Amino acid sequence: AERGGRRAELHKMAAAGAEAAAEEEKRLPEGDPESGGDSDDEGDSDSSGDGEDEEKENEAEIQRLEEQLSINAFDYNCHLDLIKLLRQEGELVKLRRARQKMSELFPLTEEIWLDWLKDEIKMASEISEREKVYELFERAVKDYICPEIWLEYAQYSIGGIGQEGGIERVRSIFERALTAVGLHVTKGTALWEAYREFENAILETAQPAPGSIPSPEQQQVLCSQLEKIHTLFRRQLGIPLLDMEASYAEYEEWSEEPIPETTVKNYKKALQQLEKCKPYEEALLGAETPKLAEYQAYIDFEMKAGDPARIQLIYERALAENCLVPDLWARYNQYLDRQLKVKELVLSAHDRAVRNCPWTVGLWIRYLLAMERHRVEHSIISEMFEKALNAGFIQATDYVEIWQAYLDYLRRRVDFTQDSSKELEELRSAFARAVEYLKQEVEERFSESGDPSCTIMQNWARVEARLCNNMQKARELWDNIMTKGNAKYANMWLEYYNLERAHGDTQHCRKALHRAVQCTSDYPEHVCEVLLTLERIEGTLEDWDAAVQKTENRLARVNEQRAKAAEKEAALAKQEEERAEQRKQARAEKKASKKAKKTRAGDKRKADEDDEGEWGQEEELPSKRHRAEGDGVLPEEDMEVETGLFGRSEKPDGPAAPKEKASTSRKDVPKVFHDSSKDKVTVFVSNLSYTMAEPEAKLRELFGSCGEVVEVRAVFNNKGTFRGYCYVQFREEEAARQALGLDRTAVEGRPMFVSPCVDKNKNPDFKVFRYSTTLEKHKLFISGLPFSCTKEELEEVCKAHGNVKDIRLVTNRAGKPKGLAYVEYENEAQASQAVLKMDGLTVKDHVIKVMISNPPLRKLPERPDPSKASLALPRQIYGARGKGRTQLSMMPRALQRQSNPVAKAENGMVQNSPAASSEPPAEPKKMSNADFAKMLLKK
Repeated sequence: AERGGRRAELHKMAAAGAEAAAEEEKRLPEGDPESGGDSDDEGDSDSSGDGEDEEKENEAEIQRLEEQLSINAFDYNCHLDLIKLLRQEGELVKLRRARQKMSELFPLTEEIWLDWLKDEIKMASEISEREKVYELFERAVKDYICPEIWLEYAQYSIGGIGQEGGIERVRSIFERALTAVGLHVTKGTALWEAYREFENAILETAQPAPGSIPSPEQQQVLCSQLEKIHTLFRRQLGIPLLDMEASYAEYEEWSEEPIPETTVKNYKKALQQLEKCKPYEEALLGAETPKLAEYQAYIDFEMKAGDPARIQLIYERALAENCLVPDLWARYNQYLDRQLKVKELVLSAHDRAVRNCPWTVGLWIRYLLAMERHRVEHSIISEMFEKALNAGFIQATDYVEIWQAYLDYLRRRVDFTQDSSKELEELRSAFARAVEYLKQEVEERFSESGDPSCTIMQNWARVEARLCNNMQKARELWDNIMTKGNAKYANMWLEYYNLERAHGDTQHCRKALHRAVQCTSDYPEHVCEVLLTLERIEGTLEDWDAAVQKTENRLARVNEQRAKAAEKEAALAKQEEERAEQRKQARAEKKASKKAKKTRAGDKRKADEDDEGEWGQEEELPSKRHRAEGDGVLPEEDMEVETGLFGRSEKPDGPAAPKEKASTSRKDVPKVFHDSSKDKVTVFVSNLSYTMAEPEAKLRELFGSCGEVVEVRAVFNNKGTFRGYCYVQFREEEAARQALGLDRTAVEGRPMFVSPCVDKNKNPDFKVFRYSTTLEKHKLFISGLPFSCTKEELEEVCKAHGNVKDIRLVTNRAGKPKGLAYVEYENEAQASQAVLKMDGLTVKDHVIKVMISNPPLRKLPERPDPSKASLALPRQIYGARGKGRTQLSMMPRALQRQSNPVAKAENGMVQNSPAASSEPPAEPKKMSNADFAKMLLKK
């Protein structure tokens, strides 16, 4: 009874589907407000002035978008905005045309296809219109492997079962859908269930009337239909799908016979396989877009299993979410080319790859090779090559590569056993066109041809010489190559010589080498050696003498030129040394002049003071350090008062010079040493303004939003002046990580640098650079910007070509703009189009240059050889960076403590060592500040 009730329900669903399809055929598009038909009178009467204004704005925006697309048809976001507005306004004809244009240039996403299909289904009232919807579905399922579109396609086809062959058509669509996405672990079950429900509805309609006896023909139809449903259950239970236990229970309930042992065995095997797949499915479910790493792990798992259908499906699933990743397309196409080798499948994948990533030349080259491999017509391959030329590659070398691939294809078509053929003439014409194209089109756009070595012309010359036996043409081509700046390179001459050696004659070989000796500037010795070798083997005495004389003269001139260049370089180096010495002398004179001025100023101040005061009781000069009481010598702990790396190092108690409030306020602060165990909760802050008042309070307030701040240790010099950097310690490690996000924040007009607290003595390789130094095809580098250009103004220029994710204006350490910027787009396609449209654009009377971000490699400092460490002099105790130019002792030598007690006369006083005399040392004469100044001047 339950089984009969379910069958009745399925039959009712199928019947409802058929009735809905009939209603769709009879429905008029004008009656559906969503399809853009006429609205009712009440809506017209309720239209307000605001609605009319909005409609005018939308019309103006539609016109603007259409004009934009007429300029740049590859603007993906512009297509999306236009379709959205047209659908909103109900412009059905324009909407259909806009979707059609976009689908010709790009594969459409699942959402765009479903919206388009639903709109077309509502307007399909006749059989001919239904056929157009079928054609639209066929196009949709080719763009991406999408379970939702296949399910919509199958359900729509059920509405046409009343037509001739309708049931077989539905079954055919379901079978294709199962082949495409029936193995989808998470979404495949819905298709299997829909297919079974359809077959159950057919079974219900084939049942005889109640109380009647079925005829043999009816009995045969019933048995056949039952077998179809049994087969569907058995096929599904052999595939690892989510919730397959429920499908097994449903089969047990539906079947009147016990489930076959083979089906049970396949079901258990599928369950085991499902358990292996679940971790990968769960990883995909929990991961964030684009999920590339998770998909790659899943692909590797399926590759090891080796099931081609499942490998194809997981690749398709990955590409549906990462359609703009060229490497993923390349790996998928390589697998299809080498493993499956099914023509329709392979060519379809290659076509979708170049439509998704048209800027990637490697995908176009693989497509051309695949078309040639599968014997596609020559006209179609040539047409595809022309599309590749218009794809908008981002490098000049890309055009050289695509031309070379096409020329290789044309060369393989030629039968060189014939003296002349249509294919050979086409090849020669293509070579000539390639050379002209690189010279005109590519060089005009990139300021370079992309082929400085003329590889295409070299290959053309090889074809003419080796395959066509036309050395005259080959020589003409090489003559052209040499006139393009290649005559100074030895390898180019030797390439030509080898060609002449293989396919020419000795006379032309000799002529080529004589020209090479005359013109080569990089390795003339090698060319001379080759010439002498030729004459030694094949030349006459006259030829040998001429070669020797020519090579000797050439090498003599080369050596003379090198000697002059070396002298010039030495002279320049000497001039540079003299300039450096002059600069050094000028700095020394300037320093001495400043020192003399300070001394005279000190004498003038001290002349007004009482000279009877004792040394230890007077106030010191502002630039001098305190002396210890009693002996007039600076104690050892007072030799360094400048702050350390992690805190201020102050002197012990003593009289201070109250010149600056900052210095006075920071007296008596104990020396604080950094605890390296707290590096994880500490950040290093630098590039702050030296004039910042109360940096501790200001930074505590600034970093308070990241978490609880335990301490802010600002670094000061011996004068109490802030040195522009500090250490901020937090309570929690997470707060320190959040503080790194404040890097480059503007503080008092300067970008503040925030980096992890790392001891570089222990981690010399640690570098803090938050930006990528490799090629980023979705990011642009813009130069030549006016310094007054703001981030908002640049964003206004860039957003017309795609969705801008981030803009970074490059500044110096003082926060001043350098006229450079990095602009990050959502994908490579938008960045590629932005390069085409923005390069050479004028912004505030400045012509900007735009290119894909590809920073040059940074030169790393050479590390010393550990094996030679023993030969190096021991590092002295000047600190980690050695003794700097200005790290000098500021104490007069006369006052320095002697390391040995040798008697020395100083200012007429003889100081004897305790060992030399048993008498107590005489008390040193007390000196006034004036005496000390005179002594210093005397020194």
